[in-house]
This record gives sequence, structure tokens and C-alpha cells, in this order.
Amino acid sequence: MRDAYMMTDPAFTDWQAGVDLDPAERWADWHAIVTEATARGVEVRRARIVSVPVSEYIRFEYAVTDGLNIAAGEDVRWLSRRRATEISLPGNDFWLFDSRLVVVNHFDGEGENMDLEVTEDPDVAKLCEAAFEAVWQRATPHAEFRPAE
Repeated sequence: MRDAYMMTDPAFTDWQAGVDLDPAERWADWHAIVTEATARGVEVRRARIVSVPVSEYIRFEYAVTDGLNIAAGEDVRWLSRRRATEISLPGNDFWLFDSRLVVVNHFDGEGENMDLEVTEDPDVAKLCEAAFEAVWQRATPHAEFRPAE
């Protein structure tokens, strides 16, 4: 839900410098985990809420999404922040597993990853699931989203 993450990430700084990236190679472990999961029939969905026009960091994320996320079998959608106003959203980015396990990502003010929090609190899982589904319904599929929109 942020417009920038880990600005010191070598992949981001390489991309800024024009270095050609192979996302599946750069993030080989992630790619392998998701590819194996989706091959077993696990549905992996990712929704990104972004300001439009997008930040440079989001342009980077968009640029690597086909070669990393889509290639691994994820379904990715994008939602303009303007279209998210009526949605009750958790205060942090999260991953939701099987509608019950929530992994919350905590970042500092500069977008650097600080830590992860894991919870099976049913109220937290319910909030995250409802928020995700509301975003998913409004979001634009990756193949149709244009970062300049």
C-alpha cells in the first residue's frame, strides 16, 4: 500500500541505473516458491494500491511484475489510491494465508523493512480478508493496467 519500499534495494538501484534485470533470476527463491505453489493449484493473488501517476519505485515494481510475479503464476491487480477511498484498509501491508494467518509487514518512514508480525487473530484475519476482497474487486488486472493512468 506504499508508493515506495526499500529504496536502497540493489535491484531497484540497478534498475534506476539501467541495468538489465531478469526478475526470476534476481529473486530466484521467491520465484521458485510461488511457481511450486501455483503448480500445485494454490491461488496466489497480489493487489497493489498505488498513487497515480505512479512513483518511480512503483514503475520499477510494474516493470518486474511480468518476469517475476506473473511468470511464477501470481494473479496481480492494481488499484489507484483514488478508487480506494471507501475501503476500510488495515494500517500495514500484509499477506493473508488460508483466510486465517496474517503476516504483517512493518516498514519505517523511508520504506525500509523493519520486521514481520504474524497473527492468527480471527478479527485481524477477517479485516484483512474483507479489505483485500474489496480492493481485488475494484482493481485492474496487471495486463490492463498502465502506470501512467
